Amino acid sequence: MSERSGPTQTALPPVGIAALQVAAAEPAPRVALKVTALIGLASRPGVRYIGSRLVPDVPGGTRLPKPHVLIAGGGIGGLVTALTLHQIGVPFTVLESVAELRPLGVGINLQPNAVRELYDLQIGAAELDRVGIPAREWALVGRNGNDIYAEVRGLEAGYRWPQYAVHRGRFHMLLVDKLIERAGPEVIRLGSRVTGYRRQQDGSVTATVQRADGSGESLRADILVAADGIHSAIRAQMHPDQAPIHWGGAIMWRGTTLARPIRTGSSFVGLGTHRQRMVIYPISPPDPRTGLAMINWIAEITVDNSEGWRNSGWFRPAQVVDFIHHFADWTYDWLDVPDLLRRADVVYENPMIDRDPVPTWRDGNVLLLGDAAHAMYPTGSNGASQAIVDARELGAMLVRHGVGEAALEAFDAKLCGPISEVILRNRGAGPFGLLNLVDARCGGTFERIDDVVPQAERIEFMARYKAAAGFAMERLNAAGPTIAPGARVGEAVDA
Repeated sequence: MSERSGPTQTALPPVGIAALQVAAAEPAPRVALKVTALIGLASRPGVRYIGSRLVPDVPGGTRLPKPHVLIAGGGIGGLVTALTLHQIGVPFTVLESVAELRPLGVGINLQPNAVRELYDLQIGAAELDRVGIPAREWALVGRNGNDIYAEVRGLEAGYRWPQYAVHRGRFHMLLVDKLIERAGPEVIRLGSRVTGYRRQQDGSVTATVQRADGSGESLRADILVAADGIHSAIRAQMHPDQAPIHWGGAIMWRGTTLARPIRTGSSFVGLGTHRQRMVIYPISPPDPRTGLAMINWIAEITVDNSEGWRNSGWFRPAQVVDFIHHFADWTYDWLDVPDLLRRADVVYENPMIDRDPVPTWRDGNVLLLGDAAHAMYPTGSNGASQAIVDARELGAMLVRHGVGEAALEAFDAKLCGPISEVILRNRGAGPFGLLNLVDARCGGTFERIDDVVPQAERIEFMARYKAAAGFAMERLNAAGPTIAPGARVGEAVDA
């Protein structure tokens, strides 16, 4: 018997769906997943292997053992969904389009409401400390270097859970590690892109899957969860008349630099104006020998967007020389922005984009989750956090309603409307909207911020955003767990 807990996820037979190899990398990330072969299914006519079980072929596609959830996308939202399903006893398969999972990206923030959910998944401080650092302060600073707003964050603010600033890629690989450790490598199928779906008369759903070698297959399950990102093929089918990706004119250059952390040593700092700013925060503790930490930064300007995004691609490597002139004189006695940019280890360029809200995230037993549901501007630092919360709320609804449409309907009713409002709040600059207020009232230059935006008004502005985004402290601290300890989906336990 396997030592892993949770629903049985048996090893692949000699001829299986995909062969996965867990390879060690040095020294971080520790693990990468790679497709080493995409080999044919069992040669016996009329049957296919799913795990170690033979399942008849049917016109609607290969029927996975009931109950079963297909997850399209192996990013943060997809992996937390998988970990949650494992926790509550629902078999699943993650279908990820890339052939190899690597620790890509730079810094992201995990708000206390998301960290709470990770703790309930038994991913605690010891693990998160390996991929990031608890945040102690959130601050907005005017172009002249004077504070607009600052507050303590996380445990020091009174939350029961910390806020973390993490390296996105390392956090992603932590989730991969945990999923393999608990459920086995066979639950992740790489080189498998979900390109569409068909709802069946018996209440199941068939996912159309394109393999890395160009071949295809159809897999049939009880639920399909689309965690396939802002360019989701499933969302495009569900909402064929959706508007194109929305770009409001902001261009971001993201990077990391080894440097000394500023202010508290673990501060998130937004510096500048609503049309030109820097975002700076550490995503590692300082090295005891050098005092240097990995500093994540975002350099952002807003330009005329009347002709749309004209560069090739939405996310691409860039050079500091492309944009440093916008920040050439941003030097203070506590921060030298041009120096920080010049010493960057890696730089990427991407437009700040989102999608217009849609009226529903559900089509029967197909559900949108994470960026596929609610891609939003990063101004609130809560995109990844909301994907984590999505996964946990879905798990709670499955426990309550079972593996079927009723759970997805309840999820959609609870989250689609409120989170669509957050999309629009973030498009209006989210918490950075304070910079818009300052600019409107004094052109961005001031000596005493209280003369421009009184303290009570600043506090109220931030409180409204936290409430909308789900991490208002008093409400979060008083809330019970999203999923009760030990909760399981009864049907799945007996499967």
